[in-house]
Amino acid sequence: MSGPHARVAIVEDEPQIRRFVGDALRKAGCLPVETSSARDGLAAAAETQLVILDLGLPDMNGIAFIREMRRWSAQPILVLSARADERDKIEALDAGADDYLTKPFGVGELLARVRVLLRRHGPDMPPLHRFADVEVDLAGHAARRGTEELHLTQIEFRLLATMLANAGKVLTHRHLMQAVWGPGHAGQEHYLRVYVRRLRQKLERDPTRPRHILTETGVGYRFQP
Repeated sequence: MSGPHARVAIVEDEPQIRRFVGDALRKAGCLPVETSSARDGLAAAAETQLVILDLGLPDMNGIAFIREMRRWSAQPILVLSARADERDKIEALDAGADDYLTKPFGVGELLARVRVLLRRHGPDMPPLHRFADVEVDLAGHAARRGTEELHLTQIEFRLLATMLANAGKVLTHRHLMQAVWGPGHAGQEHYLRVYVRRLRQKLERDPTRPRHILTETGVGYRFQP
């Protein structure tokens, strides 16, 4: 697990799930801090590196928890919820959650997402990124695959840089449109689909089966290193 003995807050009112997640984290080398209420969860969040959050808390709506925490903390939030509706996912991600995992879930997937979020919120993002056979130099505004220079337009590079800066995080269509094109284009998702397709053609070995620029159906996209 990224970082020695990373402290992870588990904010979950169901004791069985709380113990299940806590045991999985301990076996992976983390130090879980288990809480059953939003009040205790916010206190624990101030002393941990990652928050795993259930949306159905007894004393506060999970979306309100995320918004409250985002007033003072940028640390990652992984939502665990039985709510599988895309609208619930989008609302949580737009409120400031970094990722969303639907119950029931497997231990392997849970730990993989925790690792990605802990890595992403570790040291500052380096200017040079490598994945597969691609190298992206953010400072030099350049990209190459092997020895071949990749010619990216300004928008393509800005979209890629936004994804790299949020590696492992689900980015909603709205977030990406505002970050890359500005607030006036929030509803024009067809632009985004076109440029994601272009990036895949330039960066993925098989654009029809992408391994790095992944679609989160109905929600947005995730860059997987």
